[in-house]
Amino acid sequence: MAVIHRTVLKPTKLELLASWLPSRPWYHGAGEPQLAKAGGFRLDDPQGEVGIEFMVVTDTSGARPATYLVPLTYRGAPLDGADHGLVGTMEHGVLGRRWAYDGCHDPVLVAQLLALIEGDAQAQDQNASDTPDREVARSYTGDDPIRADLVATATDDREGTELPVAHDTTLRLHRVLRPAPDSDFVVPQGATGHVAGAWQMPDGTRARGLLAVLHNGPRS
Repeated sequence: MAVIHRTVLKPTKLELLASWLPSRPWYHGAGEPQLAKAGGFRLDDPQGEVGIEFMVVTDTSGARPATYLVPLTYRGAPLDGADHGLVGTMEHGVLGRRWAYDGCHDPVLVAQLLALIEGDAQAQDQNASDTPDREVARSYTGDDPIRADLVATATDDREGTELPVAHDTTLRLHRVLRPAPDSDFVVPQGATGHVAGAWQMPDGTRARGLLAVLHNGPRS
């Protein structure tokens, strides 16, 4: 079980993201991001080596606020072959230097996200140790376990990230988050699995929406 340390990070996660987000095709802001934490959750690495966090941040630099999903992994050493996915490094007051990666390029995060979709992993509170996050919902309607094959590269577009994870199976992460029109949102037609969650809107209200969707075949 991951332990949440109450300590100092230099730079902070928001400072790290403010430098990295403008390089993303799905970033819609203007100029330097003005970020605030809006929500998120964690997953546990079964080996206890990699920190896994799904951060939700709101940026107010543009004409209207935009909310983004940023899955991150934190490692005690560089991940071989993943330089293209490096967000940056931080100094952790307890753990020392940490390498932060865009989690779509980290096989540990992808495997645990698929386990969450299948019901074999439990979403954890972002800020408290050993505390499930009950606001995260998931479903899986497939007949067989998903066997992730990370040979294919994650591809970003204007709204999200597409990741072929197995033969004829694609995982899409919604990077630009939009609230569902009601609490009973509809999972896209043809989806075999999904993850949904909640986040704080700039006006203080609570929103819910899709975070990730699993499809058979490439997304049309």
